[in-house]
Amino acid sequence: MKTLVTGAEGFIGSHLVEELVRGGSEVTALVQYNSFNTQGWLSSLDIGVLDHVSIIQGDVRDADFMRGAVRGHQSVAHLAALIAIPYSYVAPASYLDTNIRGTLNVLEAAKANDVERIVHTSTSEVYGSAQYVPIDEGHPLVGQSPYSASKIAADQLAYSYWSSFGLPVTTIRPFNTYGPRQSQRAFIPSVMVQLLSGESTLRLGALDPTRDLTFVKDTARGFAAVIASDLGPGEVFNMGSGFEVSMREVVDIACQISGANPEVVVDQGRIRPANSEVERLLSDSSKMKDTFGWEPHKKGLAGLREGLQETFDWLRKNHSHAGYNASQYIV
Repeated sequence: MKTLVTGAEGFIGSHLVEELVRGGSEVTALVQYNSFNTQGWLSSLDIGVLDHVSIIQGDVRDADFMRGAVRGHQSVAHLAALIAIPYSYVAPASYLDTNIRGTLNVLEAAKANDVERIVHTSTSEVYGSAQYVPIDEGHPLVGQSPYSASKIAADQLAYSYWSSFGLPVTTIRPFNTYGPRQSQRAFIPSVMVQLLSGESTLRLGALDPTRDLTFVKDTARGFAAVIASDLGPGEVFNMGSGFEVSMREVVDIACQISGANPEVVVDQGRIRPANSEVERLLSDSSKMKDTFGWEPHKKGLAGLREGLQETFDWLRKNHSHAGYNASQYIV
């Protein structure tokens, strides 16, 4: 199968490219155009993987470009999006443009090219704070940030192309993914980069919210399983670990792994507006398991510790790369 991956240079996208290639797919990796010709995390992949990857530059916001990019592919994995919640408070229009119009362009391109399989990426943030747990796919959608509102709109657009045109699009809702290559704008890399820098004080955001953390390689396996299947068109599937942990507990485990014992200080500049904070997320991913046979390899507290150790080890080797800076708060 020949698969186009949008957002391929990013955290989850680069892991998905690896997973697809190892599963026998030929991959076209769409990287957002930039004048430096940089390819994000794709540049770190093994040459044996890159031999099976065609890298193209462009922008999902360009409808004409997307029609040409999709041509000749049997499947599309759409991961390109603006995802940083704090920046969505500052520049909400850019989120609507990328996450909604960009998704529209991908859907239109897939429709025009008779693509056999489209996987659209959602997020657990569309549920807002849990009204009941575990959260199944029937949970109400609540846009508590401009980011989550834009993703709700994109999800509904994807569904409309299934119901209106029979486009074979399936939506995956990953719960909070973590692991190697995640940017410092996310909580776990922010904690670990500060620990690795030897900072005596950790400056962090809210510590009481709970999350369902899924290791990135498990997330990539889930995407690949959906792409390879013809099941679930027009449906939504949660993809999480089914294990709930507070951010405070994550900090404690990260400190244990690092051997450090810094003072933890809550930085008010990193706190979301009160009505925008999602206080609790815990997935029910049984539909994903029943349909595609997927479940995480890293499960429960032991799996979380293992994943955090692997993430810390990777950051210890790579935190000096551009983009990781303990002295800065990156949104």
